[in-house]
Amino acid sequence: MFPILLLMFITVPVIEIALFIQVGGVLGLWPTVALILLTAVVGASLVRSQGLQTLMTVQQRMNQGELPAQQIIEGVMLAVAGVLLLTPGFMTDAMGMAVLLPWPRAWLAKQFMSKVKVAGFQSGFGGQPGQGPFGGQDPFNRGPHQGSNDGGNTFEGEYQRKDEDRDRLN
Repeated sequence: MFPILLLMFITVPVIEIALFIQVGGVLGLWPTVALILLTAVVGASLVRSQGLQTLMTVQQRMNQGELPAQQIIEGVMLAVAGVLLLTPGFMTDAMGMAVLLPWPRAWLAKQFMSKVKVAGFQSGFGGQPGQGPFGGQDPFNRGPHQGSNDGGNTFEGEYQRKDEDRDRLN
C-alpha cells in the first residue's frame, strides 16, 4: 500500500504541474488562476447541494426502515470529491467533477458495495431465539437468549406516526 501512495504523491503533482504549464501557455497566467479559483467555488457549491440531497435520501430510507448503505457510501464519495475540487489542479478537478455527477457516483458506489461484504446482525426485536451477533448468548453473560417468555421485562406501548414529523426537514 505504501508504494502505491508514494507513487500517487509523486505522479499527481507532476501531472498537475504539466497541465498548469500547458493551460497557462494557451490561456495565460491570470485566466488560468481564475479558472482554478472558479472550479473550486463551483465545485464547493455542487458538493454542498449534492451532499444535502444525499442526506435527504438517507433520511427517507431510514424513515422507511431501510439501511441506506449506498447513500452513505455516496456521501463519503462526495466528501472525497470536495477535497479533490478544492485541491488546485485540473486533473483533480476532473476527477472530483466525475464523482459529483449522480450516475458515475451511483455506479462507483454499487461497485464498491459489491466488493465489500458487510457482516450484519439481527437484533432481538422480532428475531428467532438463538440468532444474532452473540450466537444465542446474552452479551452480558446472563445465560442463553430465551426470547420473551423468560419472565423478563416486557414493555408494551402504542405509537402514532404523525405526517408533520416526517416532512419537517423538507
